[in-house]
Order: sequence, then structure tokens, then C-alpha cells
Amino acid sequence: MESADGLEDLQLLIEELRDEYGVDHIVYHWVNSAGEQYGCGTYDLEWVNHYIEKGYLRIDPVIQGCYQRFHPVNWKRLDWSSKSARAFLEDAIGHGIGNQGYSIPIRGPNGQFALFTMSHSCNDDEWEAFTISNRRDLILVAHSFNSKALEFEPGRTPEPAQPLSPREIEAMTLLAIGYSRAQAADTLSISEHTLRVYVESARHKLGAMNTTHAVAQALSRGVIVI
Repeated sequence: MESADGLEDLQLLIEELRDEYGVDHIVYHWVNSAGEQYGCGTYDLEWVNHYIEKGYLRIDPVIQGCYQRFHPVNWKRLDWSSKSARAFLEDAIGHGIGNQGYSIPIRGPNGQFALFTMSHSCNDDEWEAFTISNRRDLILVAHSFNSKALEFEPGRTPEPAQPLSPREIEAMTLLAIGYSRAQAADTLSISEHTLRVYVESARHKLGAMNTTHAVAQALSRGVIVI
């Protein structure tokens, strides 16, 4: 990913990721600050054109559900109750998209919204086990992929990085290895309020929308190591 020189390299990379994880499809889709859209992925072009022609963007529960969320979303937990949503899902499965999906919403600078999605055909238990086992890595991959894609956005200037303080690094490291806020505060011998101050400061410096995003950014940039 670090050696990617353009959007074409990201397409090759996403195909390699699909094969590495052994899923049917992986797709990355973004809307930049100017409202322009870009995507790369492994969906068949026939489905992509069909999706556009049918105007599925207006009813796709994945798009609508992820736009309202910050955390990764298992498709089965979205609202598929409407007749149009169920018809859309049946059509997608018929085009080989798969009956399972996992999407990671990403918010970037200046109003950017992106999705990193995996889809596959398997039963619920298998998919649940896969997502639980790979959740942390998928979040890191998604945000790293988005960061690399942003480098290729025309006219974008790199944002200067702000270093984290030693206390901010300690707080983020404990959260990254799975500590609750209470456990992290106790380990550092500080109050939860003070811990929250450190976490919020780190989040702001990392340009993250929430704590999960901040942890992913810190790990992908090598700010913290676990």
C-alpha cells in the first residue's frame, strides 16, 4: 500500500486483498470534498452499471446505514424491512455480490465520506466468526487505504502531523490493546475524566472522527505499536 503511486495501483491492491482474505468482493468508494466520486473494487462491471441504471444509491441500506454510523457495520444488522430494500438485496445476490457484507464508514477531511466493504457468500455463523476475527485489521486496512487514496486527490496538500504527548500515546496504546476506559485510567493512575482529555486531544491531533478512528490512525502511522 505504501508503494502505491496512483489510483491504478489501488485497484491492483484491492484485488490482492480480496484474494488474501478469501472473500468474494472488496470495494472502496469515496466522495471527495467537491462531491466527485471515485471507486475501485472487484464487482463485475455489469453490476456496477446495473446499480447506476436502477438508481440503487437512493435505496441501498448499506449506503444509508453507514452514512449514519461511525463504526463498522455488518449488513445483517441494517434495515432491510422495506420491499424495495429486499428486492435490491435479491438483485445483488443474483449478480454475485454475496449474501453477507461488512462495511467500514470513513470520514476524511473537508467532508469526505468513504466506504470500505467486503462481501461474501456464506452462512451467518461463518461470517460472524470472520468479521470478529478480522475486525481490527480491517479497520486499519480501510483507513490506511483511504489515507493513500487521499494522497492522489487533485489539489490536496498534505496536512502537517502533530506529535502526540507521552501520556496521549500511553492512553491510545491501552485502548488499542482492548482496555476499557476505566481499565486504562486505572492503569495510568488517573481519573476517567483526565483519560478522556488525553484521548480527545489525541483524536484531534490525528484528525479522527472518533476514538476507533483515532486508534486506527495512530496504529497505521506507527504512532503507537502493540
